[in-house]
Amino acid sequence: MTGFLTHPLPACAPADADGSFPMPRHGADHHLHAILGPTNTGKTHFAIERMLAHSSGIIGFPLRLLARENYEAMVARKGAAHVALITGEEKIVPPGARWFSCTVEAMPVDRPVSFLAVDEIQLCSDPERGHIFTSRLLHARGLNETLFLGAETIAPLMRRLVEGIVIDTRPRLSALIYSGAMRLEKLPARSAIVAFSAAELYAIAELIRSRRGGCAVVMGQMSPRTRNAQVELYQNREVDYLVATDAIGMGLNMDIAHVAFAGLSKFDGSRRRPLTAAEIAQIAGRAGRGARDGTFGTTGRCPPIPDNIIEAVETHQFDPLERLIWRNDALDFSSPAALMASLNRPPPLRGLQASEPTSDALILAALAHEPAIREAATTRAHTRLLWDVCQIPDFRKIGERSHAQLCARVFSLLIEQRRLPASWIEEQLGRLDRVDGDVDTLMQRLAGIRIWSYIANREHWVKNASLWQERTRAVEDKVSDALHERLTARFVDRRSAHLIRLLENESNAPLLSAVKADGEVIVEGHPVGHMRGFQLELEAELSQSDRATLGRAARRALRIELPARVRACHEDNDTAFTLSHDNGEIHWRDTLIARLRPGRDALHPAIGLLGDGLLDTRQRDTVRARISRFVAGQIEQELAPLFHAHARAASNPETRGALHEMMEAAGQAAARFPVTKGHPLLKIGVRCALGWLYLPALLKPRPMKFRALLLAVHQDVSPIQLPPASAVSVPIASFPFPVLDWLGWVACGPVRLRIDMVDRLTRQLSHQARQGDVALPADFASWLSTKRADVPAILRSLGFHLAAPRPLPAVMAGPMPFWMLARARSGKAENRRSRRALPLYKKDSPFAALSVLLQRTSAA
Repeated sequence: MTGFLTHPLPACAPADADGSFPMPRHGADHHLHAILGPTNTGKTHFAIERMLAHSSGIIGFPLRLLARENYEAMVARKGAAHVALITGEEKIVPPGARWFSCTVEAMPVDRPVSFLAVDEIQLCSDPERGHIFTSRLLHARGLNETLFLGAETIAPLMRRLVEGIVIDTRPRLSALIYSGAMRLEKLPARSAIVAFSAAELYAIAELIRSRRGGCAVVMGQMSPRTRNAQVELYQNREVDYLVATDAIGMGLNMDIAHVAFAGLSKFDGSRRRPLTAAEIAQIAGRAGRGARDGTFGTTGRCPPIPDNIIEAVETHQFDPLERLIWRNDALDFSSPAALMASLNRPPPLRGLQASEPTSDALILAALAHEPAIREAATTRAHTRLLWDVCQIPDFRKIGERSHAQLCARVFSLLIEQRRLPASWIEEQLGRLDRVDGDVDTLMQRLAGIRIWSYIANREHWVKNASLWQERTRAVEDKVSDALHERLTARFVDRRSAHLIRLLENESNAPLLSAVKADGEVIVEGHPVGHMRGFQLELEAELSQSDRATLGRAARRALRIELPARVRACHEDNDTAFTLSHDNGEIHWRDTLIARLRPGRDALHPAIGLLGDGLLDTRQRDTVRARISRFVAGQIEQELAPLFHAHARAASNPETRGALHEMMEAAGQAAARFPVTKGHPLLKIGVRCALGWLYLPALLKPRPMKFRALLLAVHQDVSPIQLPPASAVSVPIASFPFPVLDWLGWVACGPVRLRIDMVDRLTRQLSHQARQGDVALPADFASWLSTKRADVPAILRSLGFHLAAPRPLPAVMAGPMPFWMLARARSGKAENRRSRRALPLYKKDSPFAALSVLLQRTSAA
């Protein structure tokens, strides 16, 4: 190959005290050289410095991401006109290009350059790609200097297989220390969590977002544009956590302090296998940059790292590689069969192992069985073309058959038309030129775009190759930006991440906060929610897990606002407060701040503050005392007749006890003694009916509703439904609540009668019955708003005996109402005070025969 040299040359000078390597002295010949060592030794930086000191050079990287990253760094040093980028999916080669940043597969090894380097050369042992690295190790050379970079594990085989190579080792610039297992939510800031499947990576990223505000995500199949945007999130400290696959082990230089493994095994394309000690070290080595030490450990459900592996990682001592993967480069293109036979030739040297069938070889084997393909590949040129087509990478990983069909279609079109039809390429790209869908959809779409980027960079396959390269790059950028947006929306909450960082600041400095006139709370420029009284209502769209973080931020940020609100509440007059008679809610300045709770009795309810978690003990006591004064005033105002009677009764022992019980029961109590004419209770407005002491003024709708609330609060039940304000009786089946007895709706047989109507009825009937037989009117049931059939039971409950009906006069024969005769019970203590008479008929009325008669009982 042009530009390759094979003769041995002297070694490089030893490293300087600061760890850097000196440039070669004038006249020194540093042709074939290797720098080996662990991560964070500055190997890649040194190689680029050496290359740029030469007149021309090529450097190969294991990942497209790294090739792109270092291309941009070289452009910044030498200018875009002199630097080229060559990867499978991207080619930027200016006419005057002198320095090339490439993927190892895409290195133009037939181009003569002064300097040539390959990074991560230990990947010669990789089952899938190792044969490419091994080929570069054995054959790729620069005219004046060749440099290989990688891990020390390859050193013994390198000395055996590469004659004359000089190997220098470099120590790590900082220590790498095992820190054990740690829960995800306890991981320190600037941590990278490494997972080995997309599902596991997404789950961890979701958890980090909920607990720590968010994370950046890096995966090997990402485009450089998406990867760089995600890395920028992390490097700019918008988030403090990175969740990645093992792709970060290959030269991803970031400000990482700790690497946490979420697993210790990976799927290598054919099976799931444990990570080797060297692989763990390669990934863990991302922690600590420069002279800063790094730590590594495990998290989640990851099993413990064995002690021998921990020791190997910390001391950088690993078992050497036993063999390198090799595949024949001298291929026979006379026919597909001959090509496959040449690919399967055995290794020529000890230490080399034949490669297992890789993707390109498997596609070739599949297509070679197709009759149409065999008929087309009859010349060396066509067989070489077939092999080139088989090397289209299967980025989609959706199945060998599907990828083989695509390769077959590409090959057939190239044979038939020499170029791929523009309409067909546009049709394929059109299906991918979309930004809808979730993260997985966009990731898969991006993989498809990468295939067409690869095809567009085969200049002999398409017309106007530069235009198609621009087209595929534009589609890739568009989808990459959409993927970055989806990843950020799904896994990053900038507000929470920023606030968590401030909350964990050891200085404990106050957060910049403000509460707007409408109650919106702003903390460090981020809307957090709204203040409603003394509680913080977080934004409705926030997840439950985010609320804990924002609650912490609010508590710290509202240290100034809350005392001012407490002081304002304490100093406001009663007009700023309202008490709902429906549910016991207490509002301050139209904002709900408390509810009534059961207290020592009905007239002394407790106060339950809402959102008092933001208040300290002293603030809670201040607010609760102010509300208690307001509630006490409301009770005294609404139940003024009760308090007035209580004050008048205080000086009389006969009334003091009864009023005390009425106060405890919110206005009504059981009579423990007869209340006869002239009793002191009557003088202060208290009435007695059916053994109940009551105040007529409290039977009005407003005080009755208020009393119902107080009794419900005291019994810790929901307020009951009250009978209509205009009713005098209601069916007991519709209003079964016992508490209604205490509110003045006493049970009388099948109905409840308002107690003042009971009082009036019993007084009038008792008074009339004492004068002799009394006839009730025919519309007596209507007067009570009840059914005629219920009248007997009602009268019995009021203490009256019913007599049998009298025979009707013959002159009155015909359909008549069914009437009964009743008599009053003896010994019933009733107040005979004169009241407005009921519409009863006199004893000698001609209609007496049609009525129920009430007869007096004997004196005995």
